[in-house]
Order: sequence, then structure tokens, then C-alpha cells
Amino acid sequence: MAEQLLVAYKTDIDAFSLVPSDRGRFEVSLNGELIFSKLQEGRFPDDGEVKARLDARR
Repeated sequence: MAEQLLVAYKTDIDAFSLVPSDRGRFEVSLNGELIFSKLQEGRFPDDGEVKARLDARR
């Protein structure tokens, strides 16, 4: 997923952080806004789901 996002937004990304976590946490945020949370949704995102949510905010 990281590669997909870096390729898709290569000219738009100023910073990209991968932060190790615990307790099954998997979250994606954009400028402080939570885009996806595995803990809230109870699942990992489907292929392309995070990109689609980011695209919706562009």
C-alpha cells in the first residue's frame, strides 16, 4: 500500500511516516485527519480503499 500511495502522490507528498504500533492498530491520517482506522472498522482496508478515501479529499 505504501508503494501505491507514494507512486500515486509522488508530487504531492511532503512527508510520509510509517509508525510501528501495538494492539493491532493500523491507521492512516492525512494532515491530522483520520482516513482509516482498523480498530474503528474492525478490519484491514480493501485494496485501493485508502487511496480512494485520499482521492475523495483532494
